[in-house]
Amino acid sequence: MDVLWVLLGIGVLAAVAVAASGRWGGLPDDHPDRPDLGLPVDAPVSRADVDALHFSVGRRGYRMDEVDDVLDRLAAELAARDARIAELTSAAPDAHRALLVPLVDPDETPARRAEEGESRG
Repeated sequence: MDVLWVLLGIGVLAAVAVAASGRWGGLPDDHPDRPDLGLPVDAPVSRADVDALHFSVGRRGYRMDEVDDVLDRLAAELAARDARIAELTSAAPDAHRALLVPLVDPDETPARRAEEGESRG
């Protein structure tokens, strides 16, 4: 009887090994079982995005009050950040152009300096 249990155990382990290797077609494709949170993938997160978040509750759940507190703080910080960016952008709309001003004369190139040196000498 002991030999039967050993052979049965070896058979089960062999079947698991074959199944794990994918010889019987492998596992089916993974399909998400949770709804999309709705956060933008290719854009910055805004306060409206955070306000619209809804998390699904699992079997053991989560402390909704803690998550809500964190999301409220995150939404407030995002709103403050966006307001500060808008304030700075409207206060100095031409400030970025100052960074584009060349530090040297655009007509003064190494080739031109070399020509001027030849004409002087």
